[in-house]
Amino acid sequence: MHPPEFNLLEKQEHIETAARALKSIAHPLRLKILCVLGDQEACVQEIVDVVGTSQSNISQHLAILREKGVLLTRKDANRVFYRVGDNRILQLIAMMREVFCGVSPH
Repeated sequence: MHPPEFNLLEKQEHIETAARALKSIAHPLRLKILCVLGDQEACVQEIVDVVGTSQSNISQHLAILREKGVLLTRKDANRVFYRVGDNRILQLIAMMREVFCGVSPH
């Protein structure tokens, strides 16, 4: 019997899910987008204003994150709002901020 921390290794689908999630957020700009979003939602222009790159570049990365199931969208008139759709991604972001940025979780 393995300790609970080895449960990930026991099920191939867990490993594949974790690998897909990590791969989808591994790009620096996508990681920055996720840090900007956190547990809030934002439209493309709000993300562009904070991240500081072109709208087309942000839109490409938002599409990748959406396609991989990391982000969900909500349409309001002519604006699309993005938010992190999986709480596990928020947990990963919080852990990475703590480990790499020295930011304690609230």
